[in-house]
Amino acid sequence: MWDIKAETVMTKNVVSARESTPARDIVLQLLSGHYTGMPVLDDEGRILGVVTEIDLLEAIKEGKSLSRTTAGEIMTKGAVTADVDAPLSKLIATMKEKNILRLFITAQGKLAGIVARVDILKSQIEPEFYVL
Repeated sequence: MWDIKAETVMTKNVVSARESTPARDIVLQLLSGHYTGMPVLDDEGRILGVVTEIDLLEAIKEGKSLSRTTAGEIMTKGAVTADVDAPLSKLIATMKEKNILRLFITAQGKLAGIVARVDILKSQIEPEFYVL
């Protein structure tokens, strides 16, 4: 189990935002995708930050219009990441230490995927039955 790499369990198709993306659009994506945060990327695919549900709630609390507020204005900078070659043990340790639900996975500094806690759990079980 400990030699399994992040790239083996990561989800490769990650919905992301640009700094100019309206917060309202991020809310719509989060609601339709059943996830709690979205990476914000630069034009080269490097992660600038993350917009979480908490960031959005804070913007609402401050009276900001989600239609006129951008991802760049509310994102948490310095998103926690791991490399595609990072072992599961490192991912688990980072998630626990930072108390986070997901890790953005990078390859050569660019977004390559995402690993959520549930992805690691799924990688450790074998189904007990199959539906044909």
